[in-house]
Amino acid sequence: MATATPSDASASTRIVKLRIKRQDGPGKPVRWETFDVPVEPGANVISCLQWIAENPVTTDGKQTTPVVWDANCLEEVCGACTMNINGSVRQSCSCLIDEYAPNNNDMITLEPMTKYPVVRDLWVDRARIFETLKTVSAWVPIDSTYDLGPGPKAIPDGQQVRYKISECMSCGCCMEACPQYLIENQFVGASPIAQVRLFNAHDTGKVLKEARLDALMGPGGIDDCGNAQNCVKACPKEIPLTEAIASIGRQMTIHGVRKFFMGR
Repeated sequence: MATATPSDASASTRIVKLRIKRQDGPGKPVRWETFDVPVEPGANVISCLQWIAENPVTTDGKQTTPVVWDANCLEEVCGACTMNINGSVRQSCSCLIDEYAPNNNDMITLEPMTKYPVVRDLWVDRARIFETLKTVSAWVPIDSTYDLGPGPKAIPDGQQVRYKISECMSCGCCMEACPQYLIENQFVGASPIAQVRLFNAHDTGKVLKEARLDALMGPGGIDDCGNAQNCVKACPKEIPLTEAIASIGRQMTIHGVRKFFMGR
């Protein structure tokens, strides 16, 4: 079966150039490859990558390997497809080509996130995020061998705050945009701190409140935040991350004073 080419596209499509930063594995040399991709109205970055996977030929006619990326839900819920697009971090599934490259032969540059180890091409290892969530006990402890009965009723005001924070996808956008969050350090980042606020505000989850605050008082905790506020600007879900950090800062101050005077 003949391989499709941009010239096979219908008159309703246009050609967009995707310039992609590629790396065959951890520690491997970095290279750039450009692809001419035919796109129709409503196409997103993921659909362009899927086209390249079927037609891995660069603009200069060189046969290459399919580009590797991570994705799952394709509707901005899982957070897996996060990457840098034209220099800004975001989800590629919700990035529409019509907005980024409205004209024929416009170029879009794709790069992997820089704050996580590259597995291959645009796919990075985000395990650090999930390990940090374990460190701050980001869960409600309800496991048991017996019926615990109905849970506490939620107060509407608190429920609204918690619901917004609960929309976090652990995508890594806030950490990618943060100048304090680096591969070389231990800073937990804005997302896990916001999750501490979420679970400390839960009537059942707050049983682990002190343990969470103790974790954030250690290395890489909230003291490492430089208040750059890049996180809240980069968050695709518009979670009030800076408010969450400020709230946890207040909780930690009270917690620290109490520990000092109580000697524990």
